[in-house]
Amino acid sequence: MLLNLSGVLSEPYRDIQEEAAIEMEEVSFRNGTFPIVGKEPLSIEVSRVKEHELKIAGKGSVTVEIPCDRCLEPVRREIALRFVKDVDLGDPETERLMEADEADYIDGYMLDVDKLVYGEILIGWPTKILCREDCKGICGACGQNLNHGGCDCEDAGLDPRMSVIRDIFKNFKEV
Repeated sequence: MLLNLSGVLSEPYRDIQEEAAIEMEEVSFRNGTFPIVGKEPLSIEVSRVKEHELKIAGKGSVTVEIPCDRCLEPVRREIALRFVKDVDLGDPETERLMEADEADYIDGYMLDVDKLVYGEILIGWPTKILCREDCKGICGACGQNLNHGGCDCEDAGLDPRMSVIRDIFKNFKEV
């Protein structure tokens, strides 16, 4: 969705208060594409601070389906979108491109809401996603999800220097 900012910058300036629909259906990064399964409209407010300076504030949320970092099961995470941005439109184009991120979502006097939301999702992206705190992950040999049950693979991931101790426990295991 594009918002026209020219009304805010005109002589009898008027603030923009609008519920902007998020049109994105998925979020794509280098490590994959993740579907957006829930969207709350973005409540956005644009007001003029100085001659060519704007204050853009917004809040909303999106729910993204992300695979668990251990077992790869899909997990739904809500990412809250709350931001306040100060934008100076009076700078020459080259300075704005070098020093600020608003060059990405403001083109002339048009505000691209989806590009703004994409940047906020990127900032709010969780560093670790787990389906549950005690997730056991997947077997490194066969790929079995260990949350659904064990597998018959031998644990080959142990340190080979500890094989003597492992053999002692195998031989003297009480049943």
